[in-house]
Amino acid sequence: MIQSKIIGITGGIATGKSTVSNMIKDKGFVVIDADQIARDIVKIGTPAYKEIVLVFREKILNSQKEIDRSRLGHIIFNDDNARNTLNKITHPHIINEIKSLIELYSKTNDVIFLDIPLLIEIRDSILENGIKIDEIWIVYADEDTQLKRLMKRDKLDYNSAVKKMKAQMHIDEKVKYADVIINNNEGIDYLYNNLLKALDRI
Repeated sequence: MIQSKIIGITGGIATGKSTVSNMIKDKGFVVIDADQIARDIVKIGTPAYKEIVLVFREKILNSQKEIDRSRLGHIIFNDDNARNTLNKITHPHIINEIKSLIELYSKTNDVIFLDIPLLIEIRDSILENGIKIDEIWIVYADEDTQLKRLMKRDKLDYNSAVKKMKAQMHIDEKVKYADVIINNNEGIDYLYNNLLKALDRI
């Protein structure tokens, strides 16, 4: 089996992490998307789905009995205990799926990217569960740029956007853990060129 290099991709809210991940995929690299895994592991009938509904009740379900992410998100955004409870349910399932995918892709790929929004916040848990991340790449945009993009993307007013940003670790704190910083303060061409420089060093 190939000893794959594992590169974690993360950033702050509205810094452009998803755009970078898509660019990396377009260059032919494997990207394991933790957000997609998080959606998959709570589909109807899965163990995580059953645990979440047991705790949060059917008020979080839509008319098709699927978990309504916006309803659940509203609950956990305003309640630290609820957020911690949800994380305790979902994180083990997410970690196990990531490990399975790494094992699968390691058979044919010498570099694997992990797209994990809260990589810095949960890095200790990831390491404790046997996932070794060789490098951390952070997609960076300054706070003003983040705020403008977030307001436009999510159609939020200023105060709501600020509140949403403050719920996460500050981007300037995250960059302290970076092996590579991909600057996304300007346009898409600027971002793409910065990414190419990062890929060239692999």
